Amino acid sequence: MRKLIRVAVTVLAAGSLVLAACGDDSDDKGSGDTSGGDSGGTKIGVILPDSKSSARWETADRKFLDEAIAGAGFEAVIQNAEGDKQKMATIADSMIAQGVKVLMIVNLDSESGATILKKAKDAGIKTIDYDRLTLGGGADVYISFDNVAVGKLQGEGLTKCLDEKGTAKPKVAVLNGSPTDNNATLFKEGYDGVINKKFDSGEWTEVDDQSVPDWDNQKGGQIFEQMLATAGGSVDGVLAANDGLGGAAIAVLQKNGLKVPVTGQDATVEGLRNILTGDQCMTVYKAIKVEADAAAEAAIALASGDEPDTNGEVEDTETGKMVESVLATPVAIFKDNVKDVIADGFVAQDEVCEGLEAECADAGIE
Repeated sequence: MRKLIRVAVTVLAAGSLVLAACGDDSDDKGSGDTSGGDSGGTKIGVILPDSKSSARWETADRKFLDEAIAGAGFEAVIQNAEGDKQKMATIADSMIAQGVKVLMIVNLDSESGATILKKAKDAGIKTIDYDRLTLGGGADVYISFDNVAVGKLQGEGLTKCLDEKGTAKPKVAVLNGSPTDNNATLFKEGYDGVINKKFDSGEWTEVDDQSVPDWDNQKGGQIFEQMLATAGGSVDGVLAANDGLGGAAIAVLQKNGLKVPVTGQDATVEGLRNILTGDQCMTVYKAIKVEADAAAEAAIALASGDEPDTNGEVEDTETGKMVESVLATPVAIFKDNVKDVIADGFVAQDEVCEGLEAECADAGIE
C-alpha cells in the first residue's frame, strides 16, 4: 500500500499564507521520542549542510523535521555538517553504523553526496535528497520546492522593483549561488529566463554575472565589491540568489552610499528587515514546514516498507534518469506581504520588528 504524502501548497488567501505553525527546537540527536507510535525506536537520519549559508537549516528545517519524525513515533537523528564534506561523510558513516532505516541528506556537492548515498544503499538503507538533488546519487525520492519557479520569482521581482523605480536602462549585477549546488543551477535557469530577455533587448545592461563558491556570504561581498568597482561605482539593481548574498551586497552598497533594488531568497529575519527598510526589493518564501513535513512523511513511508507518493519528477542531468519528487510552491515576498510570513509563524514578529516599529506599522504588521 502506498503511503500518501499530503503536499501543502503555499497560496495567498485573503492576504495571508495558509501554513501550519512552527515546532520546537532540538539538539543534534533529535528528540528520539518513540512513545507516540509502534516503530520500536526506528531511526531516521538527517544530515543538514551548514549553518552559515542560510539561517533556515538550524532555525527551521531542524525543528520541523524533528517535530514531524518524532511526532510519528520514530527517532530523528539530526546533525549538521557545518559546510565540511569530510564531516558529512563521517556523520553518514556513523548513522549507517547506528542502523538508521532511512538517510536524508542536503548535499554539499553532488560528488560527495553521491558517495554517501551509495554507501547507504549498499547497507540496505533507503535514501532521500532533501532540498538539493544529488546528481548521480540515485536517491529513492527528492523533496524540495520548484526551484526554477523560485528563480523566476526573483527575476520577476527585480523587474517589478526596477520598473517601479523608473531607472532608464538599469545596470544590473548577478550574484548566483554555489556552482556545486544543483539548486543554484535551477534558480539561475528560472531568473535567466526573465532577465536575459531584458539584457538581450538592451533594456538592461549586465554589469557582471558570477557564482559564489559554497554560498559564502563573505566571498559574495568581495565578488560584488569587485563588480561595483568594475562598473565605476554605479549599479542600479542586484539579482542575488538568496538573502545571505543579498545582505552581503547591501553591506557593500551601504558602504558606498548606494541604495538599489536587491533580490533574495529564504525569507530570513535579515532579509525581511532589509525589505522593510527598503534596502532589499524582495525575497522568496519557501514554507520550510511544508517541505519538512513532506520529507518526514516520505521517510516514514520508506522506513515502514511503503512507497511514498510524489507529485512530479525531476531529471538527474548526470544520469538522464527521472527522480520521483515532491515539489512545493514558493511565494514572492515584498514589503506589503512580509506580514504573511510572520502570520505563518515562520519568523517571530519581535525579531523582525525590533527597532523597526514604524516600518512594521507602515507594512501592516501589528
